[in-house]
Amino acid sequence: MSSDKIEAYYSREHPFQKGLQQLREIILKTELEEQLKWGAPVYSLNNKNVLGVMGFKNHFGIWFFNGVFLSDPLGVLQNAQQEKTRAMRQWRFSRNEGIDTTAVLSYVEEAIANQKKGLKLSPERKKEVEIPMLLQTALKDPRLKKAFESLTQGRQREYCEYINSARQEKTKHSRIEKIFPMILQGKGLNDHYR
Repeated sequence: MSSDKIEAYYSREHPFQKGLQQLREIILKTELEEQLKWGAPVYSLNNKNVLGVMGFKNHFGIWFFNGVFLSDPLGVLQNAQQEKTRAMRQWRFSRNEGIDTTAVLSYVEEAIANQKKGLKLSPERKKEVEIPMLLQTALKDPRLKKAFESLTQGRQREYCEYINSARQEKTKHSRIEKIFPMILQGKGLNDHYR
């Protein structure tokens, strides 16, 4: 079933359909396994994502999940999403013609070799949660303190940022009152979005 979806992805009408097909042909010469993830073809080795191929309105390209480790002799790689992704790099193309098959294959093979070496960027350690003074005062209530401390660090951070982002003292107080029941229930500020 997944292969049908991949075929559909590559055969759909797209301004860069020929270029996308060419990238696929190059990648399929390697040992990577082709899958459809997040609505686009992703190529993996031993269930670890190595690269993906995607077409957009003005360009198409290859996304290297751990591209930060590629030597990039042609200087074609760019950071995928500036602050959000530290490891991912992309190689964009804006024309169907002129894809250097040898160069693309070289980058893909280097990405495979890096995956086999186990190269990956470790996540940055999050700094400790800085609890706003108003919340510190409220946490003198033992029930609230115990409930707050049992929350994940991410949920604690959400609550602290929520209070700190209020400009007026009055708003900070109303936000404190709003979050008490949520903390006591063990809920995060944004759980209803998850």
